[in-house]
This record gives sequence, structure tokens and C-alpha cells, in this order.
Amino acid sequence: MITAGIDAGSRAIKIVLLDAEARTLRAAAEADTGLHQAQAVTALLEGLLAEQGLTAADLSAVVATGYGRKRIAQADVAITEITCHARGVHHLCPDARSVVEIGGQDSKLLRLDDDGRVQDFDMNDRCAAGTGRFLEMVAQRFEVGLAELGPMAAEATAPAAISSMCVVFAETEIIGLLAAGESPANIVAGVQAAIAGRVAGMAGRQLAGPVVFTGGVARVSGMQTALAEALGCAVQIPPRPELTGALGAALLAADRAA
Repeated sequence: MITAGIDAGSRAIKIVLLDAEARTLRAAAEADTGLHQAQAVTALLEGLLAEQGLTAADLSAVVATGYGRKRIAQADVAITEITCHARGVHHLCPDARSVVEIGGQDSKLLRLDDDGRVQDFDMNDRCAAGTGRFLEMVAQRFEVGLAELGPMAAEATAPAAISSMCVVFAETEIIGLLAAGESPANIVAGVQAAIAGRVAGMAGRQLAGPVVFTGGVARVSGMQTALAEALGCAVQIPPRPELTGALGAALLAADRAA
């Protein structure tokens, strides 16, 4: 029995195919959301199924999550990303008690009980200063890819202080820092620290551990260290952290199909 989880995010679409009996990942794919999300989902799902020698008829259940979850025609049901991320993280890291998920347009902080259920959560979806969009802006400013930001930050001697709470104003602040002779490495390290600081501010108090860091931003080297320093505790990253929402959706689909 095969189920699918579709995470229709603001910046990227992630799809997981799950062996529902073994509860193991069979295949996964990711693509930019683009201008036409529904069409992008269809193309990505059809391509992934074809690679596995499957068709839509082979799927026992499909759950959608993410910003575009209610517009996914292939889904049997739409479930919030809070629930799906919690389920995906609990499956990968059963002892996790806190989850930090930083995506392209928002960041989330989940507190889980011993069974992986969400006790409470906080979410920042109004300011891009604590999200991947901030890193994208910095990468564009320095004309590098996201993967190059980590190595740049590693060369920093003294991370620059980025005080602006808005990406637009932060970009102006970065321009000013460059004009004053600040190194790109110090600026990138400062941006990573600023993003981590926004999340720590959202936490408000000491987080119960273990703390698991997920979302696309978790793939950017240096962010794990920055987040651990801001939170004052160890932070672990699961394999393929960008897929936890889609994995959780696929697991919930398996529950429905059982």
C-alpha cells in the first residue's frame, strides 16, 4: 500500500511517497512552487509516480498540507502544516519535544508531548526577517547561491549586528554596512544570527529538549550553529529536513488508509 503526502509550500512543493505498511519513505521529490502551484503539483506527482512505475490509482490515500493545501485536487483531505510537521518529526525523532521549522515565508515553533502531539505552537508569518526569504535576499545581494552562504558565514571574524525587524529595512542596513567596509562574511553571519534570534524571541522561554530543526533553511550550513547559540541548547537536524511536513502528511494518509 502506497500513500502520498504533498506539502504545497509558499516557495517549494515537496512530495513523499510512503510504503504504508513499513512506514518507510519510498520516494520523494521537490520543485519550485512557481506561479501556478496546482499545475506544478500535478507535474511533480505524475513524474514521481512514473519514476516508481506507479499511477495515481496505486495511491491508497493522499494528504495535502502547506499554504496551498486546500487547492490540491489530488488530495483526499487537507491537514495543517503544524500537525503534519509534528507527525513527521515524531516519526524521525520520537524523543523530540520542541520543533523549529523555518521555511521560505514563515517560521514555526512547536512544543510536543511525549506522544508527539502538539501541546502549543507559535508562528511568524508576518515578517520575513525570520524566514528563508531573508537568506534569499542576502544571496541575491551578494550574487551567490543559498548553498554558498554557509561557507561565507564560516569565514566571519565578527558577525555584523543586523537590528532591523523587516527584510526591506534590513537590506538597506546591509547596504550601509557594505558602504562602511563591513565584510560580506560578517554580514552573512550576522543575518544568520538575526534569523536565529527572531526564532529565539518567539520561543520566549527555555525550550524542552531535544530540539529538532526542520524546513528548507535547516539545509543552509551555519544555521544549526546559529540557532543553537540563540536558543542556548543543542539543536539536531533530521535527514532531509525539508521533507518533514510532506512525510507527516504521508503518515497521516497511511493512518486514513489503514
